[in-house]
Amino acid sequence: MATAPRVRAPELKGRRWLNTGGRHLTLPDLRGRITVLDFWTFCCINCLHVLDELRPIEQKYADVLVVIGVHSPKFEHEKDPDALADAVERYGVHHPVLDDPELNMWQQYAARAWPTLAVIDPEGYVVATMAGEGHAEGLVRLVDDLIATHEAKGTLHRGDGPYVPPAEPETTLRFPGKSVVLGNGNLLVSDSARHSIAELAPDGETVVRRIGTGARGRADGPATAATFAEPQGLCLLPAHVARLVDYDLVVADTVNHLLRGVRLATGEVITVAGTGRQWRSTVDDHAHDALSVDLSSPWDLAWYDGRLVIAMAGIHQLWWFDPVKRTAGMYAGSTVEALKDGPLTEAWLAQPSGLSVSADGSRLWVADSETSAIRYVQDGVLNTAVGQGLFEFGHVDGPAAQALLQHPLGVCALPDGSVLIADTYNGAVRRYDPESDSVGTVADGLAEPSDLVLTPDGGVLVVESAAHRLTQLAPGTLTAAGASTVNGPRHRTERKPTELRAGEVTLEVIFTPAPGQKLDDTYGPSTRLVVSASPPELLLAGAGTNTELTRRLVLNSAVSEGVLQVTAQAATCDADVEHAACHLTRQDWGVPIRVTDEAADRLPLVLRGMDA
Repeated sequence: MATAPRVRAPELKGRRWLNTGGRHLTLPDLRGRITVLDFWTFCCINCLHVLDELRPIEQKYADVLVVIGVHSPKFEHEKDPDALADAVERYGVHHPVLDDPELNMWQQYAARAWPTLAVIDPEGYVVATMAGEGHAEGLVRLVDDLIATHEAKGTLHRGDGPYVPPAEPETTLRFPGKSVVLGNGNLLVSDSARHSIAELAPDGETVVRRIGTGARGRADGPATAATFAEPQGLCLLPAHVARLVDYDLVVADTVNHLLRGVRLATGEVITVAGTGRQWRSTVDDHAHDALSVDLSSPWDLAWYDGRLVIAMAGIHQLWWFDPVKRTAGMYAGSTVEALKDGPLTEAWLAQPSGLSVSADGSRLWVADSETSAIRYVQDGVLNTAVGQGLFEFGHVDGPAAQALLQHPLGVCALPDGSVLIADTYNGAVRRYDPESDSVGTVADGLAEPSDLVLTPDGGVLVVESAAHRLTQLAPGTLTAAGASTVNGPRHRTERKPTELRAGEVTLEVIFTPAPGQKLDDTYGPSTRLVVSASPPELLLAGAGTNTELTRRLVLNSAVSEGVLQVTAQAATCDADVEHAACHLTRQDWGVPIRVTDEAADRLPLVLRGMDA
């Protein structure tokens, strides 16, 4: 049987390096070490999950393995070198990072999805690529095999890696995420990069106390001993509920995949929902014991319709939590990452990251960050107020149907029925007015605003995350008269398109269970494939959901280009084991397509697996 030729890894080139002390690394510098290239973009929740999956592997194999983050951005803001440096610190990236703003490395290594891992052996050859998350187990097996092979050959060299930590900054807060106002006027702020909750005086600057040690962890206990991991959303429970459950505040402990309860009188922290494992299950509509269900990157919280609603960014859904019954379950979304309105269980979201309830309690506003959209739940239906899809973004005001945002992370419902938007990657606060169905810019020049807080005196504080502070908005900016109209740039995510012919083509998702696993249909069909297009007119046939991983598509010859949005998943269980563990593998692709007469009629995508 013929052996496939070995593929020499392309040289590493980019705009600049971070976390190397100014050194520019080359592949010869890494010879003798196993290298993992992590192609990521800092807006992507799946990429953040991979950062967390890699941490223990980096520590275990520190003397033989080098992880290099190759930052290949989706949004325009992510091309800003200062924004990238902030993200590297914000998310605790403790390995070298190569800035790839034009996606040159992305294209040379044939990446098609965020995130993608490419493994390079000690001799400089690409030995595997893995798209998506959930590859820790397979990566460990591969690293062990490479260690054994190259130690035997004498080509493995042990030693310290090239990571050089940056200087520790000194600010009161570090990348704060969300905030709420207490009855006494003090502010609680999730101090995300310092893994704690800060209580500030009404001036937004003076620290009253901290809840949490400031070290990354997941320990319950008193304020001085409890630990969090990059906490985000905060929600004060209604007084009658707080009395029943004996805690006042719920914290979205994002990277721990937990909800934590806090007794404000003492600062004591308890875990109230989640196991600490990341959700990798199947969609259902059941209520689950809150402490036995897995969560996935809960990002914000709001009390709506008699329970706590969770922006479950990691799986593109909204969930609910009942603190009295101590149960939790899915509320909206199907886990498909896209923009589609409709009944809650059928709608599609994309990394919901901000929640706010209207003054009359009828609407739950949602900042749907990856679609750059503002959406709302009302009467059991998810609707879109502003936003056009996963790949359309910009800074454009005016009628809501034409307005554009860029990766908003926060919303704040105002008493007059309008809603303020933390338009994070535009560095702006925007205002959507349902009466006129229009968008205006309230303030700009901000550093990644991530939340907005209405104060008792009617003012608004902005959590200016990348400036590490809270900022007061001028009162006059909160009305329609105070908003300006910006007609800024419109953007689409630009990546090298795949050329496919007009008419009938075959989409084939290739999936091979990991060694020792088999497809499992215990809880329904083992595979699922969801296909949509932007614009929708690109697909004449083939959109929708079914259980086959091969799909006949018909591309519209009248639409020259667009994006195919593909979501595939496969359920597997360990084979021939008494207590088999089950796994759910899923991946979302946004594949840019150019339709031409003379092109391929087949689009293969690999779900999990390792490509030699």
